[in-house]
Amino acid sequence: MLGNQRNYLPDISPKIKTIYAKIKKDFPFLNICVWNTSSINEFMRHQPGRFYFIIEVEKDSTQSVFYYLKELNYAVFLEPTSDILEKYLPNSKDILIVKSLVTEAPTQNIKGLDTISLEKLLVDIYCDNVIFAPQQGSEMRTIFETALTKYAINQSRMLRYANRKGKKESFTKYLNSISN
Repeated sequence: MLGNQRNYLPDISPKIKTIYAKIKKDFPFLNICVWNTSSINEFMRHQPGRFYFIIEVEKDSTQSVFYYLKELNYAVFLEPTSDILEKYLPNSKDILIVKSLVTEAPTQNIKGLDTISLEKLLVDIYCDNVIFAPQQGSEMRTIFETALTKYAINQSRMLRYANRKGKKESFTKYLNSISN
């Protein structure tokens, strides 16, 4: 166990509850993880001006969920590239990004809603420099240092997830560089 002994609980906004409930209603057996990138703010020095709702679902269902949300008139993007993020994302506050949920990802259930754990958040920021472009470089170091100071982090759970994403070795080196 790394860090403090406090457990991390991300903010669950009414909008997150609504999105989760709609998807769960029509896809009741689907594994889902819904959260907002504004959850990262408490760890950052420089605050980004744009946030996204991240909807992660099983790989086979990403397109179905994407089209479902599109039919509900959400501004939704399916696994966007950095080019798409830069050129086409409207300045709307409610941007939804649908991504594949890695099997056995370390999510947590808060009041019946599956959302991000701190272990998953840190690995995702490290592994995805497209969606988390504002959190790269020295900002990523600040995020990790702040997270380690404020909350309990299950290192083995985090490394297992990094391994599932194919980045365990480089993630371990990065983590060690921060811990020292």
